[in-house]
Amino acid sequence: MATKLPLLFFLFFLSLTSGWNVIMVNGQKTWCVAKPSSDQATLLSNLNYACSQVDCRVLRKGCPCSTPDNLINHASIAMNLYYQSRGKNHWNCDFRASGLVVVTDPSYGDCIYA
Repeated sequence: MATKLPLLFFLFFLSLTSGWNVIMVNGQKTWCVAKPSSDQATLLSNLNYACSQVDCRVLRKGCPCSTPDNLINHASIAMNLYYQSRGKNHWNCDFRASGLVVVTDPSYGDCIYA
């Protein structure tokens, strides 16, 4: 494990700096979220595109993932729904280099990322 940790940090750093999305192997679960540096127009575009391809009902008012009601949160949930439904390939989280594959579960409260 000690030898894997520096590699994980390097891959994470590489993904942040180059736009290259890292998919972990060895059965580790991954999720897709919006990069925090994404602008509002890109987030809105990602949200609209992903929700045109997958069921985004979990974002409706009163549903588990409707709060917090902000664009980065809703875009991340929609992007992850798309990513999960398309086979969890790194290219399904690219969203014009505004997506980031993560290994830490982004679920919160009753909002469970698939």
